[in-house]
Amino acid sequence: MTSDPGDPSGPGDPGPRRDARPEQPRAHRSAGDPAASVFGRPAGVRGSFAGGSRPDDGPQPRLAPPDPVLAEAFGRPAVDAESLQRDPDARYGRAEAVPEPADPWRDPDATASLDRPAVEVAEAPEPTRPGPKVGVRDILFDRAVTWRALALLGVAALIVGLVGGLIGRYAAEATDPLFSDSVKLGQSKADNNAAPRSQVAKVAQAVEPSVVAVDVRTNSADATGSGVVLDKRGYILTNNHVISMAATDRAAVLEVVFSDRKRIAARIVGRDTRTDLAVLKVDGIGDLTVAQLGNSRDLQIGQEVIAFGSPLGLDRTVTSGIVSALHRAVPLRPDAESDTDAVIDGIQTDAAINPGNSGGPLVDDDARVVGLNTAGLVPGGGSIGLGFAIPIDEAIGVAQSLIKDGTVTHAQIGVNASDVRNTQVLGAQVRNVVAGSPAAQAAIREGDVITEFGGRPIEGADELTVAVRTATIGTDVPFTYWRDGRTFTGTIRPGADRQ
Repeated sequence: MTSDPGDPSGPGDPGPRRDARPEQPRAHRSAGDPAASVFGRPAGVRGSFAGGSRPDDGPQPRLAPPDPVLAEAFGRPAVDAESLQRDPDARYGRAEAVPEPADPWRDPDATASLDRPAVEVAEAPEPTRPGPKVGVRDILFDRAVTWRALALLGVAALIVGLVGGLIGRYAAEATDPLFSDSVKLGQSKADNNAAPRSQVAKVAQAVEPSVVAVDVRTNSADATGSGVVLDKRGYILTNNHVISMAATDRAAVLEVVFSDRKRIAARIVGRDTRTDLAVLKVDGIGDLTVAQLGNSRDLQIGQEVIAFGSPLGLDRTVTSGIVSALHRAVPLRPDAESDTDAVIDGIQTDAAINPGNSGGPLVDDDARVVGLNTAGLVPGGGSIGLGFAIPIDEAIGVAQSLIKDGTVTHAQIGVNASDVRNTQVLGAQVRNVVAGSPAAQAAIREGDVITEFGGRPIEGADELTVAVRTATIGTDVPFTYWRDGRTFTGTIRPGADRQ
């Protein structure tokens, strides 16, 4: 049996080949196929192109002239053009535009370059050279200026001089001269030059002769204060801190200077460190003017007062003011120049009191001494309107005792106290009680707070000190105290405390 070569399954065929491709089918179109009528040759045409003959079976198309725009865009260039290619930069049908100058600010690729300045600076014109000077010879002989011009210039100068002279004379007559020998300055005369012209002047004339300056000099220091004459025999009242250096230094010189500038040596009669008072005595002086003593318990707040003394060494100084307050407890502590350790029951005044006023009198408008100037608050180094004086009522008793015995006896109750201020109580808290003292007999204990003594409110230890010292020895004094949240009253009899 023979195999057919076209049969792949014949026994002589080793199998189908890997690169064998299936045979593509051939297209066979019949004469009635619609595609043949569309894409086939026209009838009677066998070659690639139709013949040159054209059937004249209808109207033929006419070629119209092209549109001007298209003709310009796609037509032949000018006759003298050598090429059919158009110039890409040519602007056919439009006027040639003049290129604008380059603007580096609008060109991002422009390089940095210098430009003209923002403000055009005009060039300076060529300086004009001065011509030759014309002298008098040129004017007169060479006729550089005409005679007519010279005449007009002379007339103009004459007119200007005349007008200027008239104006100057008028100004001189209208304005007064700066200097004159006919002016005489006069002064009005008072009716009576010796009569005081104010109440302060009247008081000053009456009190000044009784006020003295106290001068203390040692080998290492000096001090100046004031004093007031108490008696014709030469007793003078002053402050202890004024003469403290003289009392502790035997080589010190103690002098008193009167209002007539007479300087007299003085001796210390006695002094009291608890009240800051002292008494001096001068001898051999006749016709002393004694100060008139008043009454300090009748003083009123707002009452006019006058302070005398030698502030800062300026003797015979007078300052005036009012009584600002009464019963101010003012402590005076020891320092390098004074051994005073006192609490005064001060009269507060706004009359200027400075260092050197100490010991001078504070008087009312009737020229009566109502206090002794003692202290001033001077945190800035000068008077600020806060001065204090010892009441004359207390000073008289101390001075009388010093003149009589040279010593002073004070009232005491035998306690030490300190200030206490809290939400429960305000007063002087007792720190210790001396055994057998008036306080111990009145059953006062440590820790009690005294809030009133002898009718005087007590807001601190200094006020208790003043209230006790001004009490009468041996006389019962009512007082109020606070203990364990309760308030009690009692009486206490102050005793004597002799220095």
